[in-house]
Amino acid sequence: MSDAVVGVAIGFLYAPRPGLETREMIKERAEKAKEKAVEVAEKAKETVAEVAEKAKETAVEVAGKAKETAAEVAGKVKGTAAEVTEKAKETAAEAKKRAQARFGETKEEKA
Repeated sequence: MSDAVVGVAIGFLYAPRPGLETREMIKERAEKAKEKAVEVAEKAKETVAEVAEKAKETAVEVAGKAKETAAEVAGKVKGTAAEVTEKAKETAAEAKKRAQARFGETKEEKA
């Protein structure tokens, strides 16, 4: 953008106009360029603020979903662990009964 301003300024300097008129024209164009630059900067600032706010909202949302998912997984793991523990106890009790029955049979056979 600064190249364009320089180009316009050089064009005015070589234009066939009186010096005062040329300086006024350069001044007006510079003011317009400054206003436009301020507008662009302000718009960029607004856009950055909007994007930052949206990113923050998304991060909070993702964090909340992650916590929910972690809680669900933890609940499932606890449930599965309890089932496995119960099954292990049942299997151990069954194995104990079989061992006692077999041991008892072996004792009786020896006697």
